[in-house]
Amino acid sequence: MTASGSGDPAGEARRLARWALIAVAVAGAALLAALGSGPLVLLSGIVGLAASAVGVWWFLAHRGPLRLLGAVLAVAAPLVTLYLYVVGGVWVNALVALGLWGVALSCARSALRRPEDERDALMRGEPAVPPRRPVLIMNPKSGGGKVERFRLVERAEALGARVILLDPSVPADVTGLAREAVAEGADLLGVAGGDGTQALVAEVAAEHDLPFLVISAGTRNHFAMDLGLDRTDPSRCLDALRDGEELRVDLGDVAGRPFVNTVSFGVYADVVQRPEYRDAKAGTALDALPDLLQGGEGDRLDALADSTPLTAQQALLVSNNPYAAPDPFGTVAARRTRLDGGELGVIGVRVDGAAQAAELAVLGNRATGLNVLTARRVEVGGGPGAGAVIPVAVDGEALTLPTPVVCTLRPRALRVLVPRGRPGSPVPPPPLDWRRLTRLAFPEEPGRSDPWRSRTS
Repeated sequence: MTASGSGDPAGEARRLARWALIAVAVAGAALLAALGSGPLVLLSGIVGLAASAVGVWWFLAHRGPLRLLGAVLAVAAPLVTLYLYVVGGVWVNALVALGLWGVALSCARSALRRPEDERDALMRGEPAVPPRRPVLIMNPKSGGGKVERFRLVERAEALGARVILLDPSVPADVTGLAREAVAEGADLLGVAGGDGTQALVAEVAAEHDLPFLVISAGTRNHFAMDLGLDRTDPSRCLDALRDGEELRVDLGDVAGRPFVNTVSFGVYADVVQRPEYRDAKAGTALDALPDLLQGGEGDRLDALADSTPLTAQQALLVSNNPYAAPDPFGTVAARRTRLDGGELGVIGVRVDGAAQAAELAVLGNRATGLNVLTARRVEVGGGPGAGAVIPVAVDGEALTLPTPVVCTLRPRALRVLVPRGRPGSPVPPPPLDWRRLTRLAFPEEPGRSDPWRSRTS
């Protein structure tokens, strides 16, 4: 929301910060005005929000009848609150306050956004020469049949690529196929498949310093998303074969096995190990959440992130570069703005009882039960009473590895060829910091206290 061509980004940010604070003040005034006509009705909104939060908590943290009751409460509480607002005649005030709060959030995030931060968050590619002998490995089952649906084989061959189509009925040695293609003279390796398959071929490409092509034909395509590729039409990834640019990105290593996204331990890894996970991911994860949220009695993990100890963790997520907005429950939608930072992202969850779990649900990444940090080396072992092996999920694939399990990163080891015309990965909004927003709106001494001027001078 910065004014294009204004020439004064600091002044524009200051104006937006002031509008945000004004919107908050007017929203508060609208609610106070409603107190005169119907204070009990207005206060019922607070009760309704609390009841809805309790319902969500019961739904996530329990099983059986209490989970069903939680679902009913989470839906019914807002509807009852809305009905009381309409009957009590304060719905206009509530609607105005809600709209102004939305304006305040929009202005605040725009004011706090700094152009230099956005520039630093973008990975920039170098011009690349089109490959002459590209070899692409395609899994026809991946993503529910995207290879056939988007005619990827025909389109790739029309661009001069040799396609190796996997047979879904026979276990495939993807790494062996990639090595064989290199021995036969391939000057690019690519994959149309899930992130686990992507990682195996990426390792071979990195070993031989060959470009690697990601085709977003998997189910969720986390790696493709963070590379800024088109996940709705995987055929657009093939444009890199004729008009591409090269990115240098990091490649993760866990106990000698490559990964491009995440390595998960504890509760999530236990979920992935379950046979029903492949066919019902959401349902299986939902069934396991009570063990985490209530501080269940499952095995705990001890880890060492560089020199920082993490003890008795119920869940641990190690990522190839940190997520922009760390969230133990939101990594499906979370993004990594960069894949070339040279550091692992680490998210550890330790919940000791319902009170700490409630804090985690309310405060998110500011909760005491959540550890968020970065490291170059992470060593994970079982806690007291754990066995010599632990379940591990590597890019969503279920494994069992001997302890200690060591995660490291190979900085900028992988050459990734991407289309010049890719959609790109949006920069996540900055975190809300009302103190900084206030200082930005009313700087004590322009030129010194103004955060914009100090960074742009």
